[in-house]
Amino acid sequence: MYRIRQIWLVAMANFRRWRKNPQIWLAFALGFIVCFLLSDKVLVFAKEHDTIVQILEPFIWTFGDATSILVISLLLLLLFADMPNLGNEVPLFLVRINRKVWLLGQILYLVLATMGFMCFILLSTCVLAGARAYTANLWSDTAAILGYSSIGEKIAVPAFVKVLELSFPYTCMIHIFGLMAEYSVLMASLILYLNLWKGNGGMVGGIIFSGFGFLMNPEFIAKILHLSQEQRKTANIIFGWISPLNHATYYMHNFGYDNLPKLWVSYVFFALGSLFLFGLSIWKIRNYSFDFTGTQK
Repeated sequence: MYRIRQIWLVAMANFRRWRKNPQIWLAFALGFIVCFLLSDKVLVFAKEHDTIVQILEPFIWTFGDATSILVISLLLLLLFADMPNLGNEVPLFLVRINRKVWLLGQILYLVLATMGFMCFILLSTCVLAGARAYTANLWSDTAAILGYSSIGEKIAVPAFVKVLELSFPYTCMIHIFGLMAEYSVLMASLILYLNLWKGNGGMVGGIIFSGFGFLMNPEFIAKILHLSQEQRKTANIIFGWISPLNHATYYMHNFGYDNLPKLWVSYVFFALGSLFLFGLSIWKIRNYSFDFTGTQK
């Protein structure tokens, strides 16, 4: 219990730095702006056609595709670019606790901060839905129109029919939230390890990680290589398995009639990847050379 308390105190010390860190406030401000820009298309459509939405639908439609998840995950670079945090309190921590416990506190902070940011994104979309939303666990007429007609494609809203037919709003939201969160934790764990290994390499690694996911988007590959419809289906399956960003995309999963990965496979993939990188970080911290803030002239 004493070790757990130490880990918790290290994590909370990182959260206390948020109050005076403009980088953190910028990340949340940009997150809200992204939510507004991506959900506004759905809400404007509902207003123009005098329909209402299920309160979770703006979140589901706007963050149910790879591009939106990529944009949100990039904002986490602002939160974790300087991981591990080496503030003036760190020397005191290292005198009283060992390096491993201190790093576990950093990892706890990373996970809690990611979950907090995802909750903020979800809450923002619910607030933006405003008075035109209801809370029942049923898809709205707006969702049906966007999903079963070409209107959704025209306004660039990712309303997919198999999502409507095979899930309900709350279940769908939980999976999208979980996939986004686990994808973000994996990226943050990569940033942490690269910063421990190569100084400030975490930012570059995070950008490369996100860029790889974007390049492995089946639609992007199909346009570049001018693939036929049959080749698109094959590419969709291949890149659905090898791309972390596609693993984070809800509709890019097997719902019973294709060869894409199942949801539990993606959850395990992200969990094992994050644990592996956390393990590497714990191993690396043994010989890490600390360079504390405020010690250089």
